[in-house]
Amino acid sequence: MFFRTNQFQYNAKPDRPDPLYAKKLQEVLGGQWGEISVMMTYLFQGWNCRAPAKYRDMILDIGTEEIAHVEMLATMIARLLESSPVEAREDAAKNSAVGAVLGGSRIEDVIVAGMNPQHAIVSGQGATPTDSVGYPWTSRYTIASGNLLADFRFNVTAESQGRLQVCRLYELTDDPGVRDMLSFLIARDTMHQNQWLAAIQELEADGLDATPIPQSFPQERELSEVAYQFWNCSGGTESEAGRWASGPTPDGKGEFEYLADPKPMGEVVEELGQGDPLMHGTPKKPMPPAAS
Repeated sequence: MFFRTNQFQYNAKPDRPDPLYAKKLQEVLGGQWGEISVMMTYLFQGWNCRAPAKYRDMILDIGTEEIAHVEMLATMIARLLESSPVEAREDAAKNSAVGAVLGGSRIEDVIVAGMNPQHAIVSGQGATPTDSVGYPWTSRYTIASGNLLADFRFNVTAESQGRLQVCRLYELTDDPGVRDMLSFLIARDTMHQNQWLAAIQELEADGLDATPIPQSFPQERELSEVAYQFWNCSGGTESEAGRWASGPTPDGKGEFEYLADPKPMGEVVEELGQGDPLMHGTPKKPMPPAAS
């Protein structure tokens, strides 16, 4: 059961409207690394969690927190769309709800200005579950595999990418109200990156999984001779200087080996076998005309 209050987790009010910036802010709402993505990722990770209760509770704590971040961003976008700076300079658009978003009376105006016409046409001056170019949010952005170590490593990436984008958006505005909200989200992303790193350490300390993931798969079934080889598959050998090219592996089970000139190990394949004629693909030999 979820309960909502009218008091926001943090402020979500701009000092002035800015429809163009509202379009940019859509990225961290409905983009691949946006708040909808992490909200749904964490909620499904928590709901599916079969690990000890401390992990399930922790995941659902952050997943529920992210619901509030979605509401804050959606509200900020809606408030940025309440009117337009262009409106003050365009008498023709002064009393027009559409003009408030478009900065004019024609759809062409919004395209030229780089604003999002869907904010007027589709959502009526409201946020949408899309990214900054209008691509719809998709559940394919979410990861909930049932393996917490694999998921937590993805979560570090998600929070890192999310914080990076919010920091960039902070630099793209001078609105004190917008920056105030973004400073809160940036700080929470700082916490969440550290949280997932701590959770990874806890999982490993508890002996629940380890590198390579999944620990439950018998490593003797791997092709062991290639398990710790670094293959130099592009021009240059600068990669040989890295930690990944020599010395003990992080899992403590092997030694890195650098192959400067790796050789193919598989069979030679010049062509595939004949496909099913019912698929009507290109045949290997000329075919007689089809019967009329």
